[in-house]
Amino acid sequence: MDVVPWSSFRLGKKSVIESYSCINNACGDVIIGEHTRVGIHNTIIGPVTIGSHVNIAQGVVITALNHNFANPSKPIDTQGVTTRPIIIDDDVWIGANATITPGVSIGAHSVIGAGAVVTHDIPAGSVAYGSPAKVMKTIIPRKIP
Repeated sequence: MDVVPWSSFRLGKKSVIESYSCINNACGDVIIGEHTRVGIHNTIIGPVTIGSHVNIAQGVVITALNHNFANPSKPIDTQGVTTRPIIIDDDVWIGANATITPGVSIGAHSVIGAGAVVTHDIPAGSVAYGSPAKVMKTIIPRKIP
């Protein structure tokens, strides 16, 4: 595994990481904004940037790391890893037991359903669920006079 010795971890003001969660920044930064809740028993493997006012339910996996396996003549654990950054914008709710895969961006004010497997970018203002996750609804914010 390629360890990035200068990786950092930042937790914003009034943010919480609940019990039994694992935050791993060995392969890239893990940055968490303000007023964000990382629920019980989550796994976050960097590089990952999570915005402010994000709610991540229990049992969620957010991993920017993937094992290489292209060469069938070599054991997978000897082929190294690849990372692709994950970005979760502000005001996102991720339901229980969802998985966010490497390279994904989730736009602001989106909801990811419980058990979803997010394999591609989710635009802002979306409700997405399923495996693989699909956008099922768009949330259009009202203009405040």
